[in-house]
Amino acid sequence: MAATPRLGWYGDDFTGATDTLAALAKAGQRALLFLDVPDVARLGEAGPLDAVGIAGAARSMAPDAMRAELEPVGHFFAALGVPVMHYKCCSTFDSAAHVGSIGEAVRTLAPHFPNRFRPVVGGQPNIGRYCLFSTLFAAAGTGGVVHRIDRHPTMSVHPVTPMAEADLRRHLAAQGLEGMAALHFPDYGMDGDALDGRLDSLVAAGAAALLLDVARSEDLAVIGRLIWERAEREALLAVGPSSVAQALVAHWNAGSDARVAAEVPLAAADRPVFLMAGSLSPVTRRQIEAAGSYRRIQADAAALCGDPGYAETLLGEVAGSLADGRHTLVWTAPAESGTADTAQAGRVAAATADFVAAVLRRVAVRRVGIAGGDTSSLAVRALGCWGLSYRCTLAPGVTVSRTHADDPAVDGLELMLKGGQMGGEDLFERLLG
Repeated sequence: MAATPRLGWYGDDFTGATDTLAALAKAGQRALLFLDVPDVARLGEAGPLDAVGIAGAARSMAPDAMRAELEPVGHFFAALGVPVMHYKCCSTFDSAAHVGSIGEAVRTLAPHFPNRFRPVVGGQPNIGRYCLFSTLFAAAGTGGVVHRIDRHPTMSVHPVTPMAEADLRRHLAAQGLEGMAALHFPDYGMDGDALDGRLDSLVAAGAAALLLDVARSEDLAVIGRLIWERAEREALLAVGPSSVAQALVAHWNAGSDARVAAEVPLAAADRPVFLMAGSLSPVTRRQIEAAGSYRRIQADAAALCGDPGYAETLLGEVAGSLADGRHTLVWTAPAESGTADTAQAGRVAAATADFVAAVLRRVAVRRVGIAGGDTSSLAVRALGCWGLSYRCTLAPGVTVSRTHADDPAVDGLELMLKGGQMGGEDLFERLLG
């Protein structure tokens, strides 16, 4: 890889990491998402890249595990020389001191990037996320009603990381990012010198990080300029959803005639499609109900975790359905109790991921969908892929990737990874092409 990439990103789950991949590829950037820190040989195989990504699972980790996961990532991107290292978190910022701590991520990564400006970008308008006066709002599903995040019908009662605080400064302070400052969206109306002066004064005053509102898509180019001009002076760490990458490409492409290749939509599937839904989201549940072209099989999550005989029987049923040429959707029912059990959620995600890998070892399919952030992260690793490149966008926030693997049976799959809140009711039908 001859030239130094302009951007490195780490996705704290795989679905989010592929959304950033899509944002970059659609804007004409040469981008590849690795599933682990790549070695020199693997980087060389990739060829020239504008952006290098690493897909991880820090969102579901305790702080000690996050440190072990992220320290090599920070070292890698610092050695690679990227001006901007983007810690890509969920657009809803659902995290907590005990799991997926964004504060822990910053504490681990920041020593590798000396710039005292640490932007945290709130909001991503293309998927219905907005940050105004440091307060986060999110749509309930694609095109749904927008709610303050602590009153959101799903995120306020998330089974692992419920969002009880809408002011992101307070939310992140509880994770150790105390002393954050903020630029609010009316500030973007200042002339450039005045805005630069305000930002620089906040950094000079010792702000631990600087939260940047995103009220509308037009804010992104302003934010991109603020980040990039400072990154060119000294490498920096940026935090936020895919809007960090969107902001940078909006600035890079401003006033240019950059040409982006037309996207080729998915063709009609010529083999049966396998879809695994491990998300507990009501949005995903409605997508399952609307997926009339699939044979739908409900799985018992607890039995999948603890009963090898049940898992083998279910595997035979699913493999037989696919072998008979039927599109097949397996879904795990939500827990009857409303109480959160982080450990059990992790066991279910791991068992579900292993089940996906077992299905693909048993039956040759070429198009796969996985719903659920933790399930996606673990399943792609279980498949033995080493990287993902961009194929197309199925819906805002829902990317179809092409797998890269040494195993020919896994290489070249069309793989949809979907977070719980993403996509319209017909999303699973659209995966069929």
